Amino acid sequence: MNELDKCMAGEVYDCHDPIFLDYKNTARRLLAEYNRLPYDAKTRKREILESLFGTIGDNVSVGLPFICDYGRNIHIGSNVSVNMNCTFVDCNTITIGSDTLIASNVQLYTATHPVELADRLVEDWKPGDTHYRWNTYARPIRIGRGCWLGGGVIVLPGVTIGDGTVIGAGSVVTRDIPSNVVAVGNPCRVLRQINGSDPAGA
Repeated sequence: MNELDKCMAGEVYDCHDPIFLDYKNTARRLLAEYNRLPYDAKTRKREILESLFGTIGDNVSVGLPFICDYGRNIHIGSNVSVNMNCTFVDCNTITIGSDTLIASNVQLYTATHPVELADRLVEDWKPGDTHYRWNTYARPIRIGRGCWLGGGVIVLPGVTIGDGTVIGAGSVVTRDIPSNVVAVGNPCRVLRQINGSDPAGA
């Protein structure tokens, strides 16, 4: 497998491979223009988001400033609002279902590193090497339809949040959260069911 294949498969990959540097440069160029635009420049904003994201539905709003890594791994449904100052580290896919609210300062992180130091450090690395110093891998994030992530929520790699779920402000989501619940805290835990459904697996 090449480095892109390894990345998308959730395996350790070299994030300084030229393909990723190209993705980053393209995203930075698009974001530099996007984050300078006036609030009402809706047509140009839409054009940039269509170029930046992998897929995007209708009636999507992304507040300024916005930061992402590659952009191409972000997939957003229709009728989605992403408020100001959000960061999406999309080394693997970030999928956001339709009718979802993402509040200000939400951070979605797909990239991660091994916990053990010996596993985290690249063997025989030396200054000047083009390979990244730390072993890196990435796991997808999936946010269902009709969710609401409150201000300052952090979602960690590999997490799935079910349809209709609300994540309380300031929560750190470290594991999957089922559909139709309110979940809060650090680490985030299910508080109660909503939308008239039984939170199976809560």
